[in-house]
Amino acid sequence: MSTIVLDGGLSTHLETLGADLSDELWSARLLLEDPALIRRVHADYFAAGATVATTASYQATIQGFATRGLDVAGAERLIRLSVELAAQARDEAGGGLVAASVGPYGAFLANGAEYTGDYDLDEDALLDWHRPRWEILGSAGADLLACETIPSYPEARALARLIAETPSVKAWVSFSCRDAERLNDGTPIAQAAALFTGNPQVVAVGVNCTAPRHIPGLIARLAGGLPVVVYPNSGESWDAENRRWLGLADPVEYGQAAKEWQEAGASMIGGCCRTTPEHIRQVHAHLS
Repeated sequence: MSTIVLDGGLSTHLETLGADLSDELWSARLLLEDPALIRRVHADYFAAGATVATTASYQATIQGFATRGLDVAGAERLIRLSVELAAQARDEAGGGLVAASVGPYGAFLANGAEYTGDYDLDEDALLDWHRPRWEILGSAGADLLACETIPSYPEARALARLIAETPSVKAWVSFSCRDAERLNDGTPIAQAAALFTGNPQVVAVGVNCTAPRHIPGLIARLAGGLPVVVYPNSGESWDAENRRWLGLADPVEYGQAAKEWQEAGASMIGGCCRTTPEHIRQVHAHLS
């Protein structure tokens, strides 16, 4: 099976194009203020060689939009718009897939909890929290749902239950990891991935928003199960005190690493935070 090239960091490219994402809605803010810019970002990634557009719904929730004064109907309209924008760019590019982003509960909290898994909700409460957006995205016309940056075992269990509730939906599930073996909450990735093994609705399991140096070890721990999806960040580190990124991730080196991930067993490869269309262009070139 040929390797599928995913897109890169949506918010990163939005900021490159001049968007201000310095609030709790992050990229979802543009669904309200500048949806045309989101469509342009999707188009740029398709032009760079991606065959999958991941929607701007990572941080788009009914609860989050309520803080901006939107009612449920207004929030639902914007969540559906995220799929429409990606589909428009896909159609203009002449083909591809749309993956509707299902971000973790921690993204809504906007306190960094997606990088720790330190939540104030248990599994049942997480199920209830995710369900409204899940139902909207599941009926919005996307090809599949991308459950991404999942940092904790209870949240993975909640998503496994949601997938089972909606047999018409296909999904991939990708975890955020602290090292080459464990989710951010300390759960072995093999244990979390096992929740989805054997479910024909799940097209892949893997890793995103994780340092590239951890990816080979994580792929090895996922080998032999479902197809593996990986889209790490650039490997740069965030200086929270001074609010800046440290280090420099070279797109060519990222593309070379993507070839190694492919050889290790990944069948879906792209980028997350701090990756750009140039990173995806290099991924496409090296995998081709």
